[in-house]
Formats: sequence, C-alpha cells, structure tokens
Amino acid sequence: MTTKDPRTALATLAAAAALLLGAGCSTGGRAAPAPPASASASAAAPTGAAPRAAPTGGGSRAAGPYVALGDSYTSAPQIPRQYGTPVGCARSSRNYPSLVAAALGLPGADFRDVSCSGATIDDLTAPQTTSDGTNPAQLDALSARTRLVTLGIGGNDVGFIQVLTRCVQQGMLHSLGMSGSAGAGATPGDAPCEDSYTSAGRDELRQRVALAGRRLGDAVEQIRLRAPHAQVLVVGYPALVPAAGDGSACTGLLGLAPGDVAFLRSREQQLNDELRRRAEAAGARFVDTWTPSRGHDACTAPSVRWIEPLIPAAEAAPVHPNARGERGMADAVLRVLRGSS
Repeated sequence: MTTKDPRTALATLAAAAALLLGAGCSTGGRAAPAPPASASASAAAPTGAAPRAAPTGGGSRAAGPYVALGDSYTSAPQIPRQYGTPVGCARSSRNYPSLVAAALGLPGADFRDVSCSGATIDDLTAPQTTSDGTNPAQLDALSARTRLVTLGIGGNDVGFIQVLTRCVQQGMLHSLGMSGSAGAGATPGDAPCEDSYTSAGRDELRQRVALAGRRLGDAVEQIRLRAPHAQVLVVGYPALVPAAGDGSACTGLLGLAPGDVAFLRSREQQLNDELRRRAEAAGARFVDTWTPSRGHDACTAPSVRWIEPLIPAAEAAPVHPNARGERGMADAVLRVLRGSS
C-alpha cells in the first residue's frame, strides 16, 4: 500500500478490530428457526437440522445420518439464510454441509449441522459459550448410527483471526512509514508481522500449528470411537491470499505489508499440511479446498473471490467464505466422496 493518509490507516485498523471482535467469534442478529425438511420429517428432525438447500444433482445417495462439525468456515456467518440454535453459532442454510447434504439427497432427519462460529478443538468435547446461547459439545451429535462426518476446524486453535489482525495493524504502520508492531518494538523490513512472530529464532505460529495438528488427530480418534461406522472427512481451509506472486492487491484489500502476504500464505499452507497429515494418520480422509480456491482468494475481484476481504462486498463475514466459497468447498467434499479426488 502506498497511501500515507492517516484516515485510511484508521479506517483499516477499525475494520481489523471489528474482525477480531466479531468474525472469529460469533455474529449478532436473529436467525430464523429451521423449518422441517418435510412434514414427515418434522417430528424427528433435531435442533441442528438445516433448511434444505437446492440439490446440485449427480452422484449417488450416501447413507445417513450425516453430522457436520466445525468452526465459522463451516457454519458460514452472515451468509443468508441464518438458522438454528444457538443463534451465536451463525449457521447458514447455504454453508457447505447443507449443500453436501442436499447433493447427497439426505432428508432433514439424516443431517445435523452442529458447527459453530469461533469453535476450537476443545469445543468438540465441551459446551461452547457464544454471544447468543451455548452450543453443546459438538461430538455429542455423533452416534453409532452416524455414517458421514465432516470436520473443519483448527484455525481458531492457531489464532488465525488474531494473527491477521496483528498483520493488518502492522501493515498499516508500515504503509505510514512507521516501523514497529503495536507495542512490540521495532520490526524493520517489508514483513513486520512475520518478524514479530519469528523473533529470537522462535517461530511461534509453526509451534501453534504443530499443537493444533496433534489435537486434531486426537479429535478424529474420538470421532471414530463415537461413530465407528462413519466416513470421516477433515476439511481444509481455502486460500486467504494469492497462492503465488507478490500479492500486491492484498495491500489495499487486507492492509498487509508486501512481505507478510507470503508469510500468511506459508502459514496457512503449513496448517493445511498438518491437518492432512494428522487426519490421514488417524484414519480420516482429507478434503483439499486450498487447491481449487487458488485464484479465488480475498485479494481477487468480487466476481470470482471465495473469501471476502476486510470490508466484504458480498453477504459474508470479513475474511470468511462467501456463498461462492461455500459452494466451492462443498464441491471439494463431494469430489472426495465420489472418489474423483
């Protein structure tokens, strides 16, 4: 970013603060209750049963029940139509689990989405308090009847929203010609955020990623114990920043210093690689959403992006998938289920 206008800096910093306080946790607003998938299913449908998305066609019907677990990249905050309880989980009827369930032809009684905005791996086995209600431990939705489980989690364990917020803050200081991180001393160069996380030869984020991976592997083992007959798919994260190049567009849309685009790219790839390794070691299959999302990151044009920037152009939370992104993630899940990936 070349501008040195303090008003631009303050606006971006304010957006970053809103991102930290809202997008990584739960969103406000009232969600509509989930209607029954059909009159016959209404009595049996659980609280987490989603409104039915339009079927995408193709593919064979998978045996249910299907349970979706995960964080806000799964629940899809601010994408209409929001539904279900607790409202603070911010689940969309157009998130990838709902699209997958519709494509597989599963009735409402055979589909539960218990994903929740702000969830960490701890919230799989313990209740999660949101801004509007408490989500029960997500693994409580599993049973010996469950035949399909998708799990998209780990980003909040690494603290990716907080990392991005710090990177935005330091990027704005960099654009104003002010070296240094917020309260952390001088960080010269074009990657001030990377410098702040790798000081004294210690790579803080790499350590967090390794810990999240170990805990993810333990969680998959718990899922397999509770749902021994289920296919378990661990869903990775789509590309936040460009997969190659200098990411110059990101300086305007995300407020990042030039060198920190590559830093965030490498750390997201490390997280996905660790999730894949741990998932497969625990007997699950990994769904790569990063590869199909290349060229659709938050720094691309609104007409193609899967991830919204700090100030969204579509109905979605900042730095989260929009409806196009959730569709792309659903397609990646379906490719794995259908054996073409």
